[in-house]
Amino acid sequence: MTVFIFRRLIQAVIVLLATSVIVFLGVFAIGDPLEILLPGDATAAERAQVAASLNLDAPLPMQYLTFLGSALTGDFGNSFVFNRPALSVIFERLPATLELTTTALVLSLVIGLPLGLWAGTKPQTLVDESVMTGSILGFSLPNFWQGMMLVMIFSVWLGWLPSTGRGETGAILGIRTSFATWDGFTHLILPATNLALAQIALVIRMTRTGVQETMPLDFVKFARARGLSEGRILFVHVFKTILIPIVTVIGVEFGSLIAFAVVTETIFAWPGVGKLIIDSINALDRPVVVAYILVIVAMFIAINFLVDLLYSLLDPRIRGRA
Repeated sequence: MTVFIFRRLIQAVIVLLATSVIVFLGVFAIGDPLEILLPGDATAAERAQVAASLNLDAPLPMQYLTFLGSALTGDFGNSFVFNRPALSVIFERLPATLELTTTALVLSLVIGLPLGLWAGTKPQTLVDESVMTGSILGFSLPNFWQGMMLVMIFSVWLGWLPSTGRGETGAILGIRTSFATWDGFTHLILPATNLALAQIALVIRMTRTGVQETMPLDFVKFARARGLSEGRILFVHVFKTILIPIVTVIGVEFGSLIAFAVVTETIFAWPGVGKLIIDSINALDRPVVVAYILVIVAMFIAINFLVDLLYSLLDPRIRGRA
């Protein structure tokens, strides 16, 4: 296990370093932030002064080395727009995004696993066909269209739920969260549902396929021969067998939810990092863009590392192949 963890940590460092080079070159090769930060009638002296203050006058390799040295200490530079450390700007918005994505993930598991198990135990029936049809819709319909339809139905037509903003937050165990107030909770329902729809469809299809592939196996027949109930066979023996691929995909998808919550946050004006990165790209706020991408990559790596660790605990054969 120690060798397994060490290898994964080395891989994580290499991926982070390679990503920092690619992201830095890609972001700093696009546009000139001075065109946005300064008025059109700015003099050459003013432009030179601002460029020097932002380290934009140094050669690109030196800019990268300066950036890398500062990033290792957690300093990604000051935001051009907010004039504050870029990392602090991101961390201010990150809790809202994590709250949204965690809620979406919980919804996908709470809804997707039971429906997948139900459909898997009733192949080629009306239940199976209905559940699978719903999952196909969840995959096929564009995320932005689903969000607009949710707003139209539940906010405009029915008036049941608010459509924008995070609402009032409160403290639970010292953490600011929308779950602490009814207003915050109602603001969370629509964006979390919109973000969860595709994940619910994915969990349903994976669970259904796993159940239908596992039920005909010999160990299930042996369990039936021993007189075990169908419920115990399904929820103990079969579910444990199909859990490994589900855990793997769910871990990766949680990272995807964080990275691709941009559309949902934009539609519902949710004050998370997704909306922040759109505004920063429009303003050519390079420190925020670079810091955001590297933070998301680091979170992806951490999530994948935990998934690999859990995977190896569930199936010790993985450690020998890693």
